[in-house]
Amino acid sequence: MRSSGLLAAAYSLIGGSWAASCWRETTCTGPLEPAFPGEWDAYNHAPDSRSVEPKAVLSSDLLSSTTYDGSVILSADTPQVVLDFAKEVGGIITLNYASDGAATIGLSWTEAKNWIGSDSDYSNGGSTPDGHLTLNITGPGSGSYEVPLEKLRGGFRYFTLSYSGSTATTVNVSDVRLEIGFQPTWSNLRAYQGYFHSSDETLNKIWYAGAYTLQTNTVPIHTGRAIPMVKNTWANNGTLGNGSTIIVDGAKRDRAVWPGDMGVAVPSTFYSVGELDSVANALQVMYDYQNKEGSLPEAGPPLLQQDSDTYHMWTLIGTYNYVLYTNDTSFLALNWERHQKAIEYIYGKVDDTSGLLIVTGTRDWARLGQGFNNSEANVILFRTLTTSSYLAALMGNSSLSETYQDRATTLSIAINTHLWDSSYGAFRDNATDTGLYPQDANSLAVLFNLTSAEQDQSISSRLVENWNAIGAVSPELPGQISPFISSFEIQSHFIAGNATRALDLIRRSWGWYLNHPNGTESTVIEGYLEDGSFAYRFNRGYSDPSYTSHAHGWSSGPTSALTNYVVGLTVTGPAGQTWSFAPQFGDLQSAEGGFTTALGKFRAAWTIGDTGKSYDVNITAPEGTVGSVLLPRLSASEKTKITINGKAGVYNARTIGRLPGYAITAHGGTHHIVVQEIVDA
Repeated sequence: MRSSGLLAAAYSLIGGSWAASCWRETTCTGPLEPAFPGEWDAYNHAPDSRSVEPKAVLSSDLLSSTTYDGSVILSADTPQVVLDFAKEVGGIITLNYASDGAATIGLSWTEAKNWIGSDSDYSNGGSTPDGHLTLNITGPGSGSYEVPLEKLRGGFRYFTLSYSGSTATTVNVSDVRLEIGFQPTWSNLRAYQGYFHSSDETLNKIWYAGAYTLQTNTVPIHTGRAIPMVKNTWANNGTLGNGSTIIVDGAKRDRAVWPGDMGVAVPSTFYSVGELDSVANALQVMYDYQNKEGSLPEAGPPLLQQDSDTYHMWTLIGTYNYVLYTNDTSFLALNWERHQKAIEYIYGKVDDTSGLLIVTGTRDWARLGQGFNNSEANVILFRTLTTSSYLAALMGNSSLSETYQDRATTLSIAINTHLWDSSYGAFRDNATDTGLYPQDANSLAVLFNLTSAEQDQSISSRLVENWNAIGAVSPELPGQISPFISSFEIQSHFIAGNATRALDLIRRSWGWYLNHPNGTESTVIEGYLEDGSFAYRFNRGYSDPSYTSHAHGWSSGPTSALTNYVVGLTVTGPAGQTWSFAPQFGDLQSAEGGFTTALGKFRAAWTIGDTGKSYDVNITAPEGTVGSVLLPRLSASEKTKITINGKAGVYNARTIGRLPGYAITAHGGTHHIVVQEIVDA
């Protein structure tokens, strides 16, 4: 045992360095300050130091708590103490102890209050429980304990100390501290490069819960879940890729790169936290492990699961997203040959007769019934081709760009011919007489611009039929609510112009979890049952209800959606060389937000006037950029008075995409716009 005096000296050094440091030996590359400081920082869950301590001690019945004052007592009379960090955290625990005799202290961790106990919640990926760690105190004295690095706990809220030993022994456990292990290259964990604020408190909290979740999913390279999976314990010492930081699926588990998850996580990361080195490293490792025939793994190392056509394509779509946000053409050039090989591999599965993709790599996000000419996979292929056409043009290959676009056009015709059920008003799961109309394919078809305005409205209405009081129940995963697929659904409602409907789903699903007393109250959950149980996929491959991740980036869709559709600000060209502003008010009175690219800061805000017959807009974008602005109509009037930077004019309404409004072009700089309804005499 180390002496308590030496430990105190170590804490004065280590604790101080944690406060303004990156993870252990990691070089700091992150920003030092938030890009948009303001009142909204109150919603940011990120700790202000890499060293944190518990906030509270729960009562024995777990129904109340007292403030943690730095120490707790364990004995035969008090055999269990539960420390509450009051939000999702993750990393390495250290503690001091002083005992008047021999004793054994068990250490366990859990994200949800439901699973608090002497054993940790499940995370190791196998069929056996994680169990607990053991601190053996051999006799009277004091000492310290630090969790071994391989036992890093990636995600938890509650830390439980369990006592066993002589009835006469008392153990004082003090100075419990956690070294935060996520966002390893940032010394200031609160230095978000994006922000959001609106007139709705719930939406503000949801946006920041998504952002914080993504932080907890950004981890040191050598802290992935161990493969082969260990039994009756856990190990997080797997190597995930190259570099210093990488984005994974979940804080607690799987702690692996999953490209499908990144379809939601990457846009939300860009518009909130703003750190994309982790994204580049995640994509790079997928290309590095490309198979000889051109297929890409379903998951990164050390797991390296194979045989997923959809996740293969999500890597290619993720490449587009990353390059769009960063204009990192060096990354694109490095991987362009592999990208093309991956395109030819997947396009080689398109049936000559039907024109549809025939899925043979059937692993997917857990939906039932993947395979054959599945509609979700075909919609994803359409997006893969359109985004690859963009990338080919960026690489200067116009001929290849046209080829990819021609393939996409042909595929879109096949999808609408064979998979659209006009009598029902939605896409079938496949080109049979199936009665399954999946949430994933229909949401993605609208999001990826495969549909007409009429189809958008029909799909939007049909999707609502899957809702219950706490979210959208997925027909393709019966009895379960997937915030991953619902992240696509909310965007489809916005695109259809149904902002109030989208906001309704955000509040009833994400708002329900965020306010749940047994959740983390700080992050977004992987999934849950339609009755509200934290038992996602209990009958679909998960060994225990506690295995569910309560900090899963694939569920962070509202974070990007609120910026893109409510604030209305979106990048449309590399690093924001071109951008768009098309807000949707829904039932809100105001909203604002911003994000940062290599070109600078983008920011927008709108406020509806007291009478509801006017609204103010402020837009700021870097010089040299160009934005397409669509100002919403306030009434059925075809004309309105718009004052731009003090210059007034009358504008006629137009429909751009699916949305009616008043279209203008805005160049980089700062613009103040007032839109006033014209009242007919």
